[in-house]
Parts: sequence; structure tokens; C-alpha cells
Amino acid sequence: MEEKVFGLHDVVEMKKPHPCGTNRWKIIRMGMDIRIKCEGCDHSVMIPRREFSRKLKKILVKHEE
Repeated sequence: MEEKVFGLHDVVEMKKPHPCGTNRWKIIRMGMDIRIKCEGCDHSVMIPRREFSRKLKKILVKHEE
């Protein structure tokens, strides 16, 4: 399985959608834990990097620097 490379401010799709119905998340903090914010309702969630990598489905929009 390929390693997905993601960065700060990328928009990603997770395996399970958020209860609000949206499945677009923006990465707003990176470290040992990753904080992602729902694009639909602006709710943010912090999850460990290992769990995030496992639950990540695909990267929708790469942030241009």
C-alpha cells in the first residue's frame, strides 16, 4: 500500500463522513496529533497521526505554497 503524503491546509476525504453529511476536511494543525476541520459545519477534531493515516481515504486538494 502506498504512503499518502499530506500537508498543512490540504483538503482531504476520510473513510467515514461527518454526521453533518459532509466528507471534506481541512488539515489545520500537524504534529504528533492532527487537527482537521469539517468544511461543512466548521467542527474541528484532533486525532493521532497514526489513526489519521489509517482513516484517510484520499487527498482532494493539495495546498499550494
